[in-house]
Amino acid sequence: MGLFSFIKDAGAKVFGIGKTTAEEKAEAAADKAAIEAAENKRAVAQMENMINNLGFKVENLCISIDGDVATLSGTAANQETREKVILVVGNSAGIAGVEDNMDVKIEEPVATFHTVERGDTLSKIAKKVYGNAMKYPVIFEANKPMLTHPDKIYPGQVLRIPALD
Repeated sequence: MGLFSFIKDAGAKVFGIGKTTAEEKAEAAADKAAIEAAENKRAVAQMENMINNLGFKVENLCISIDGDVATLSGTAANQETREKVILVVGNSAGIAGVEDNMDVKIEEPVATFHTVERGDTLSKIAKKVYGNAMKYPVIFEANKPMLTHPDKIYPGQVLRIPALD
């Protein structure tokens, strides 16, 4: 009839044969690590798709996730692209920090970042940063295409605030 192959360790796992509590704990930890690695891989793929769909050009983009920190490397076309990629990754669920190791082809002035607080509007932020509430379109444009409307910001979101020319 032929040889049937089985996974050697599956029987012990299913029936508890030859397992000790320490072995079970080690296996559970390994399973948890495998699940976390798979979730991180899926999250990285989603982030890369979002970055590509938004049209941000980064050569050799590499995103890795360790816990709640994402690390970025690659070469962005310019500083604006670099900062927007950081925002896409940092504003993703489960990410508490972004370590930026990206280079840029064209050096430009670095923007500042603002974390939206309850009650913030782009006008309030523009008044605080630029001294003129009517400069809110500058902030809106600097955060396109992540922002689709000036009124659609939320607490905890991080926005790019460019220097005025």
